Order: sequence, then structure tokens, then C-alpha cells
Amino acid sequence: MAGVRVNVNVGVLGHIDSGKTALARALSTTASTAAFDKQPQSRERGITLDLGFSCFSVPLPARLRSALPASHPAAPETGPEPGEPQLQFTLVDCPGHASLIRTIIGGAQIIDLMMLVIDVTKGMQTQSAECLVIGQIACQKLIVVLNKTDLLAEGKKQAAIEKMTKKMQKTLENTKFRGAPIISVAAKPGGPEAPETEAPQGISELIELLTSQISIPTRDPSGPFLMSVDHCFSIKGQGTVMTGTILSGSVSLGDSVEIPALKVVKKVKSMQMFHMPVTSAMQGDRLGICVTQFDPKLLERGLVCAPESLHTVHAAIISVEKIAYFRGPLQTKAKFHITLGHETVMGRLMFFSPAPDNFDHEPVLNTFDFSREYLFQEQYLCKDLEPGSTGSDQATEKAGQATEGLCPRQQWALVEFEKPVTCPRLCLVIGFRLNADIHANMCRLAFHGILLHGLEDKNYTESLLPKLRVYKLKHKHGFVERVIDDYSVIGRSLFKKETNIQLFVGLKVHLSTGELGVIDSSFGQSGKFKINIPGGLGPESKKILTPALKKRSRASKGEMAKQEEGAERQEPAQHVTLSLSFKRYVFDTHKHMVQSP
Repeated sequence: MAGVRVNVNVGVLGHIDSGKTALARALSTTASTAAFDKQPQSRERGITLDLGFSCFSVPLPARLRSALPASHPAAPETGPEPGEPQLQFTLVDCPGHASLIRTIIGGAQIIDLMMLVIDVTKGMQTQSAECLVIGQIACQKLIVVLNKTDLLAEGKKQAAIEKMTKKMQKTLENTKFRGAPIISVAAKPGGPEAPETEAPQGISELIELLTSQISIPTRDPSGPFLMSVDHCFSIKGQGTVMTGTILSGSVSLGDSVEIPALKVVKKVKSMQMFHMPVTSAMQGDRLGICVTQFDPKLLERGLVCAPESLHTVHAAIISVEKIAYFRGPLQTKAKFHITLGHETVMGRLMFFSPAPDNFDHEPVLNTFDFSREYLFQEQYLCKDLEPGSTGSDQATEKAGQATEGLCPRQQWALVEFEKPVTCPRLCLVIGFRLNADIHANMCRLAFHGILLHGLEDKNYTESLLPKLRVYKLKHKHGFVERVIDDYSVIGRSLFKKETNIQLFVGLKVHLSTGELGVIDSSFGQSGKFKINIPGGLGPESKKILTPALKKRSRASKGEMAKQEEGAERQEPAQHVTLSLSFKRYVFDTHKHMVQSP
């Protein structure tokens, strides 16, 4: 009987043709069903089109045995099963092909350590930079592998490796992976066509480095079972096998599992880990589950879970963090490709933030509070917005925020999906632009975040959105045209001629001279209005408005009517401005205007 295995998932990411699959092959002793470019078009083109999985094992180091929980069968006080306990590295070979960025993200969510594979003759390339970004979002540890050292001229090899090592150290300086180890290898000396007799170089040193860098991942068998499936096939007379990695919870023989995409529940008949039968498995394990028969073509990739544990959402509220390398603003109403759970769909975003008073005080939370009020944003707020960048000045003015370069600690977005998405609660969300030029030297990853609240009702616009208290802060400015008496003035230029001023009656306006007024009624047909000033005009205000006051005192009622029709009149010596501020809630069907008390 084989000994106990502690499984860790290592992502092999990098630019196309950096030699990821060759490296995984060199490291591996056991290939799983999905491994090594299983797809025919992948083999023909020599690139990985989907996640490939393979594994190798080393004796479990003493430092890791002592770090295992007491309940683990490989823990020292428990005593191992017959055979030496093993540390199993499951390698997740992610594609570097530009149009398959979705698949890379799918792989990144299930890995404990990332190997970033760099072609030593080329250095960092567009997709290797994107892989590094994904690693920063989804991983805690990184090893850089400089591959293809066999292509370097023998006399200059060491100098070239040292130069590239320094370059990579500089690249990592401003990331969470600063100081990460860098190692050089030749996974397939002579290239893909070279005979298999050519031994890989540096692989045993890489295995030593991996073993020294890995820590026991925190695994939690509690919570609902959820597994990402990357391959599905049938075995005649036995059933259908789904292979994948358990993202949360655990599963045992005889359990019922749901396949949400097919809306069916199946019973677990048998399970294997790399061709070894097992009776149970938990979070982080790489697993094959055999269930009662269904057509495997219906589920090449997707999720399998405990019955009714996933939700299908039509829209979601997510926390948002912009990826620094993405060029240009994140605009409200813009569409992005969005990966969440194991699906990628198009979604339209609306950004919002805390009220400006709370920008610095708001704690960052993985929950969403519907009882709070939030400020609508025309675009994601960030310090790198330059004046004149697409829509930034106009957007800020339109939304009415006095942001003055301040950025809130947390921002959110309402995402409305083009089709329903089945996903776990609190799952990672990544937004990107697949329609960007794949040959351009630019990052297509735009933002990441956490799904905080899914809107499951397909009529969410009527049932749920009115509860989302996102407001726009509106500011209007006009002038005092003239004084009627000590307690009332006529205003202009605040509204358009066609505006229904009756909707604004009762709202407060501020005069630049300090008085507070209340809109009383419209005045004439040209958008003017009457303002009551409960506290009366102050002496200074009267002085400023004196020319108009004198003119008013000499005017008869008939003359005043003529003035209203557009006859010339004397303006105040200097303008007294009016400002009107109010909130309007984005999802209020009645479009009420609200002012602070």
C-alpha cells in the first residue's frame, strides 16, 4: 500500500513557447488524464490550449511533517501508513496563448505556488507580464524559472543568465514577489524535435528549490463541496469520470453531487487520485470522480458541487481593485469579459464608492451593507487619473464629486451579466478585455475583486436594485436676477426653459452672500423662479443688489411685466450666485430629489 500523500498545486505559467509543457514533462513521473497537450489541435500547434495536469512526488520533508495538523495521517505523532509519506506536486500547466487568458485565470484560482517560466533568450513578454499580474491576485509564492539555457552560447551562458536574473529581480521589485528565487534550467535541450535521450538540465535543483519553498497549504474539509472540473470522459460499463481540483469542502464515496450546468444530481461510485483508489478527498486534492453515466461532451469544463450549494446570478455586487498595468480608465457602462467561478461572461459595470466623507475611514470588508448610502461614479477612482484622460474631467464634473485626487479605500461595482452565471459565493472575480489587440504590448487584465452579493432573481431590476442606495450628487448654479423685497428674489440660469420647476419647489438654495433660500415657484416662461429667503436679505446683500432694488422701486407693475418679457434693465453691481445641491438615487423609479437636513 502506498504511503500518505500531502498534495500541493503548482501553477506553471508563462508566455507562449517559453517551454512550460516541456518543463512539466521533465518534472513529472505520473501524468493525469488532462496532462501534456491532450487536445489534438494543441499537439499539432505545439501549444497548450487548456489546463494540463501532471504530478511528481518526493519524500515528505521533516519540516513539513512537523507542520501537519495532528489529525493528518502523515503527522509524526500519528505515524505514517505503510510506505514513506510523500509530498505530491500537482503541476497545473496553464496556456500562454493570448486568446486563452480565460483558461489561465481558471488555473490560477487553484494553485498554491506559481512557477513563472521565462524564455531566457527573450525575457519578460506580454503574456508573462499578465501571468505575473494573475499571480499577484491569486497566489502567495512565486519561483521564476529561466528556461532554454541550452540556446545560450557556451562561453557567454553564465553572463547571460546573470544578466537576465538581474532583470527579473528588478521586474519583481515592485510586486509582492520581491526577492523571489530565480533558477535556470533547460527542460528540453535541443528543442521539441530533439531526441528524448537528451537529458534535461537543472531539474533536480528545481525540485529541491520547490521542496524548500513549499509550505503546507491550509486545507479546510468543512463547508460545501466544490470542485473545478477540467476534463470529462466515460468508461464503458462504469460511468462518467470528472477530473479536477477540489476548491472547498470534501467528498466521500456514496455522496450525491450536483452538476449545476446540467441541472442533475449524481451519486459518487468511485474516486481516484492519480490512478490510486481513495474513499474520500478534501480541499486542494486533485481528483477523478466516477458517477452514474451522462454524456461527457456536455461538461468538458465547469463545476461540480454539493447539491444546491451554488447560486445562479443575473447580476452581482463586487468589490473592485483596478490592475495598475491596465491602461485607460474603467468607465461606468463599459463592458468587460468577467471570469468568476469557472465561467467567463460579458458584463456591464456601474462603479460606486463610499460617500466622500468616508473615503479614508471606511474599513475594507468582504460583506456588503445595503443599509448604507453609496456615491455613484462615472468611472473607477484612482490616483493615476490624469487631467484630460478619456472622460475624467467631464465624468467628475458630471457626477459632481469633489474628489480632489482622493481615492476611497474600497470601491464597488454592480455587474450585470449578459447571461446567468453559476458560481460560489465570495468567489474571485477578474475583469479583462479580450478584444484588445493580442499583439500589442499591453495588459488586458483590467480589475479584480470579490463577489460580495449575487442577485439571483431575474427580475432584480424591480425586486432588488431599488434597495441599492447609490446616489448621484447633483449641483446646479445660477444667479440672482433681482430683488422683489427683503424676503424674496428672482433667480435665473439654474434651469432650462423647458424644465418643470414645480419638481424643485421646496428645495433649498444657497446665495453666494450667505443667505439660505427656498425655491417657491416658477416665474414667467423662460426658466426663472422665485426664491423665498426666510431669514431675509442681509445689509451687505441689499447693498450689492441696490441697482436692481432702485430700479424695482421705480417700476410700476406693468413695467415689471415688460421686464419679464425681456425689456432691458439694470443688473446688480456684481453677480450674486445661487447654488442648488441635491441627491438623486440611481435606482429610484420616482426620481425623487433629496437634500441633507
